[in-house]
Amino acid sequence: MAPPEIPGASYVGNHACLECHTNISRQFLASPHARVHVTDGQMAGQTGCESCHGPGSKHVEAGGGRGRYIFNPGKDPESCFQCHLQTQSEFHLPQHHPVVEKRMNCVQCHDPHGNDIRKAARGLAMARQSESCSSCHRDQTRPFVFEHEAMREGCVVCHSPHGSINRKMLVVADANLCLRCHAQVQRGSSGDIYIGNSLHTTFLRQGTCWSSGCHTAIHGSNVHPRMFY
Repeated sequence: MAPPEIPGASYVGNHACLECHTNISRQFLASPHARVHVTDGQMAGQTGCESCHGPGSKHVEAGGGRGRYIFNPGKDPESCFQCHLQTQSEFHLPQHHPVVEKRMNCVQCHDPHGNDIRKAARGLAMARQSESCSSCHRDQTRPFVFEHEAMREGCVVCHSPHGSINRKMLVVADANLCLRCHAQVQRGSSGDIYIGNSLHTTFLRQGTCWSSGCHTAIHGSNVHPRMFY
C-alpha cells in the first residue's frame, strides 16, 4: 500500500502525533491498524499514523486542527480501500451502505484506533457485533418480548454489512435464508414439507417467510413467539 499524499508535506513519525493525540496514540498500539506496513516511498519499512493519514509535517506546522493538511479516512474511504479491497468491491454491489456515495463513512461502524475494530454502541444487551448496527437501526435491534434467536449471533448472520446482490443486503435470497437454520423435512408418501411440527408445503410456495404474511416480525415480536405481528 501507499500512504495518502499531502502536497508539500514530509513524514514526522508517531512521536509528533503523540503530543496532541495522546489518548488515541496510547490505545492505537493495540489496534490491528498499528501493524500496517508501508512498502515503498519515504515510509518504507515503517508503520504508524501516517500510513493512513499521510505525511504530517504541514499539519504540525499549522498547529493541528481537524482536517488541516492531513487526510481524514473518516470523511473519505479511499485510504481504507488501499488495504480493504474486497470491502471496496462489496460497496459497489447493487445493495450496499452508501459509503462510496459519501453519505456514510467507515468510522461510523468501525473504530480505526481501538483494539476492537467494531465500534460499540454502549448499553445495549445484544450481540457484540450488532451494536454498531443499532446506532442507526434502532427499531430492528430494540428488545423484544419474543426474541429471534438469530439476533444473539448478530445482524451479519442474515445481512452482509457492506453490500450484497440480494435485497435488504441479505446474505441469501428468499426463504433459503431462513431454511439455513429452520431445516425442512419431507414426510409421508406425498412428500409434504414440515418445518418443526408444522406443515409448510403450501406456505413455502407463497414467497419468503416474512413476506408471505406469516413471520413478518422477523427481528422479534412483542405478541407472538413465532414472530407474528
